[in-house]
Amino acid sequence: MEFPKDFLWGAATAAYQIEGAAYEDGKGLSVWDAFCRKENAIWNNQNGDVACDHYHRFQEDVGLMQQIGLKAYRFSISWPRVLPAGTGQINPAGLDFYDKLVDELLAAGIQPFATLFHWDFPQDLYKRGGWLNPASSDWFAEYTRVVVERLGDRVGQWMTLNEPQVFALLGHQVGRHAPGLQLSFADVLQIAHNALLAHGKSVQTIRAYSKLAAKVGLAPSHQGAIPWDANDPENIETARDFTFRISGRMLWGMSWWMDPVFFGEYPADGLELFEADLPDISPEDMTTINQPLDFFGFNLYTGNYVRRNPDGSFQFEHYHDPNDALTAMEWPVSPEALYWAAKFMWERYQKPIYITENGMANCDWVALDGKVHDPQRIDFTQRYLLALRRAIAEGAQVAGYFYWSLMDNFEWGFGFKRRFGLVYVDYETQERVLKDSAHWYRQVIRQNGANL
Repeated sequence: MEFPKDFLWGAATAAYQIEGAAYEDGKGLSVWDAFCRKENAIWNNQNGDVACDHYHRFQEDVGLMQQIGLKAYRFSISWPRVLPAGTGQINPAGLDFYDKLVDELLAAGIQPFATLFHWDFPQDLYKRGGWLNPASSDWFAEYTRVVVERLGDRVGQWMTLNEPQVFALLGHQVGRHAPGLQLSFADVLQIAHNALLAHGKSVQTIRAYSKLAAKVGLAPSHQGAIPWDANDPENIETARDFTFRISGRMLWGMSWWMDPVFFGEYPADGLELFEADLPDISPEDMTTINQPLDFFGFNLYTGNYVRRNPDGSFQFEHYHDPNDALTAMEWPVSPEALYWAAKFMWERYQKPIYITENGMANCDWVALDGKVHDPQRIDFTQRYLLALRRAIAEGAQVAGYFYWSLMDNFEWGFGFKRRFGLVYVDYETQERVLKDSAHWYRQVIRQNGANL
């Protein structure tokens, strides 16, 4: 059984993780440039100053995409590379880079999917209050306009924010990611609201300035809920309920982020639970956030098994039993999570879905034969794609799949310790090697998944 006729097979990256050239050609600093200078903030005190040197090697990298047969490539744009201070003066060299990248992709027959924000917030704007500043959404709209005015004649697919839960929580509540803050929950709620306003204003700006009939979405993070007993309808309903339920003072719940976007309102259970800490939320804010979207992306790697206790509370476990397979990130291999997530998200939001990230970190190295053998990654991806195909067969409208990641890269707090790529990167020589999984994925794309 093949995937739908026009299914888009792709791979994804993020600017800070691959570009390098952190201090070249007029680029400004991001919060990640600053965070990586903190002692022991990153494994082995590594940083993304060079990363995969994609800034200088993008043509080679697009050639690798062509070898793999990608139909689409999801990349992010570095805000401070385009606007070094975050607002105001434009950096022509930064825009030129993305201009050339888009042209290279189109010449290779690869559809560009541009993500406007994948966490590299301008350091100069952070010093002005960052996402807590009431002007932050207007800053983002200005940045959006600059990018879309330049690329909107060739880029037709846009995503505003990548994983807002992660940069809000890990960056501002837990402190493990840039900018490394541990703020009050009220401040985190304000950051979340401002980020959603930024999304809404960005959507408006894309539609106003794109020369193409742009299609717009975003890419939140999701850790899927899996029924403890998939043969029990009541347990399935529990998993569905858990997927969209707000509980606790960590904003991972999908509905807190997506209900305002799609329905124009925050979920009632969250409003009740967070009542004492809520920011001012006006009807005009909700109208701004609730912009019409063309698709819904989400990133998914693993899931939780869920059941309900006799008292009505949820019990959820990351691990189902001691034999659960783990990736190098120590995340359980949970293909069922993708199946249920695609079903639940389609049922609730009724928008075409892109799986905007899915993949695994593996223990990869170049073997004596000069190749990189990663059978676990092939097995992992096949399992998840089979689960996705099952969801599609049962009615979920899924338009495409982006493997994370195209190449090994700077994995945030883990530095270069974790390898997610289809392409192996030697960080000393910058040599690239297609892994076995890249050759396998090429065949999947050629046969539109019929060989899974």
